[in-house]
Amino acid sequence: MKKDSPYNINIARLADKTHHFAFDLDRAFFEQFDQELIPDGQMHADVTLIKTERLITVDFDLKGTVRQVCDRSLDDYDQEIDTHEQLLVRFGDEEKELDDNVLQITPDTQTLPLAQHLFDYIGLALPMKKLHPRFQNEPDDEPDAKTKLIFTTRGEAPDDDEDDSDPRWNALRNLN
Repeated sequence: MKKDSPYNINIARLADKTHHFAFDLDRAFFEQFDQELIPDGQMHADVTLIKTERLITVDFDLKGTVRQVCDRSLDDYDQEIDTHEQLLVRFGDEEKELDDNVLQITPDTQTLPLAQHLFDYIGLALPMKKLHPRFQNEPDDEPDAKTKLIFTTRGEAPDDDEDDSDPRWNALRNLN
């Protein structure tokens, strides 16, 4: 990521109070990353940064659409994204990532790069199963499709008197 990226926030010049930033994320933003997950999109990010003496809280509100490929038909479609994420940045002796949403930076850090966080939060908001909108209202299992029950559990323990049980299980029950 470039040092003069528009997604870097100069935290050294910010006063200890609440600050608001807005970013429009388009094809140029997604092309910065060497990836195939999100080729294109039109997203808007409202970022609220609350700076205190010891902690920076960054709230991300991301809304818009990203271009996806349907897992079923391989057709392109626009996936709507509407998500809220929070990043906590604390000051410490060294720069490191403490958790998924907790960073530690040194007190002399000048800028806070947000591009990777914006991209990651959009990627996390994508559904696991990417379906074109024309397939999203279909039920997963067709009622007239021939399906085979592979595994089932019962709500209560089976009776020892059942005739349909395998005799090998009866022999194992008698091992107590």
